[in-house]
Amino acid sequence: MTLANTHPNSQTIHTIGILGGGQLGMMLAESALPLGYRCVFLEDTPNAPARLYGKVYSTQQLEEFIADADVFTLEFENTPVKTVEYLQQLSKKQGVYPSPQALKVAQDRLKEKNLFNELNIKTVPFMAVSSKQDIAQACEQLGLPLVLKTSRGGYDGKGQFIIKTSADIDEAWTELGGAVTGQGDLTATPAPLIAEGFINFSREVSIIAVRSQDGHIRCYDLVENHHYQGILAKTQAPAVGASHLFPQAQSAITSIMNHLDYVGVMTLELFVSKDKDGNDMLLANEFAPRVHNSGHWSIEGAVTSQFENHIRAVVGLPLGDTDNIKPSVMVNILGQYPKVSEVLAIDASHYHTYHKAEREGRKIGHITLMPSDVADLDNALSQLINVLPNKVGLDK
Repeated sequence: MTLANTHPNSQTIHTIGILGGGQLGMMLAESALPLGYRCVFLEDTPNAPARLYGKVYSTQQLEEFIADADVFTLEFENTPVKTVEYLQQLSKKQGVYPSPQALKVAQDRLKEKNLFNELNIKTVPFMAVSSKQDIAQACEQLGLPLVLKTSRGGYDGKGQFIIKTSADIDEAWTELGGAVTGQGDLTATPAPLIAEGFINFSREVSIIAVRSQDGHIRCYDLVENHHYQGILAKTQAPAVGASHLFPQAQSAITSIMNHLDYVGVMTLELFVSKDKDGNDMLLANEFAPRVHNSGHWSIEGAVTSQFENHIRAVVGLPLGDTDNIKPSVMVNILGQYPKVSEVLAIDASHYHTYHKAEREGRKIGHITLMPSDVADLDNALSQLINVLPNKVGLDK
């Protein structure tokens, strides 16, 4: 099927190549189709969700994938930088967004935290560690408890260890030291670990923004996120009582995007803590150079979803309005599917499946609740929790 293109750049961009074929790639393709674009994917996982929306090429078919697309983007921050650099060098193509430079920073927590500090964005205290002796020194300097993480790789809570007492140092090194020595499967590239001081925070929030090729930026409202064992369980949009923090979050993500000359959607994860005077402040945790789980609510809950805005930025179209339509809650379906009929019996519900096999802890879909009256939101969430097989992380 040949898709008609009527937008100004239709003669140069017809097909978007997406590195990755998971649910994020699938939802990007869903947003691209109404705009007149087809998508193809580079993905080695059998039965990847994106297969329903376009041709999936294996990494052994990289050249065929390249030949079939006009512009490139990605759905996963651990995409090999060498591949993105190679795509960027192809002069006959329209480009790859985000750039390899942004990816290099996002793939290394030490580079990321150093960039935050360079841009005067507050973070928890941190230091690089490469041995058990370094960890012991970090415990003394940063205090206990302490969070030890791999600086490269790891997501959804993987690659992390909380050191509560000095007796935990040996176990922490046994679990994560392979990332430094290059042994085990924690990371393909040996790199120091990062030790982060433990902080008291009241909640976790994130801000999603999109930047166009000409540098225009639009931000979505701050949202509040609840995790279970490092995996996002639910997101409330907007975060209740957080409007006073929005300017700080907006300033931070704008600084990062402009510094990196970023194009596309970016997400900045933040902790809400207190400064020395007892006032609310934000501490930057990490950024994701892609569309994000905490923005899935925007499909129904915003004027323009994060997925459509990412597509708009990548192909050079004007960005869409990021305002909320009405407050909403997004709940991840983890491990086991509920009965669709029971979910849809809740008037406020919007059901999304990722066409994945059931597996413990796996994100296999999400549900967005958006009742016409915001006063009904808590009741709708209670009804939803009652019909979900897996309710972990939803009791907050």
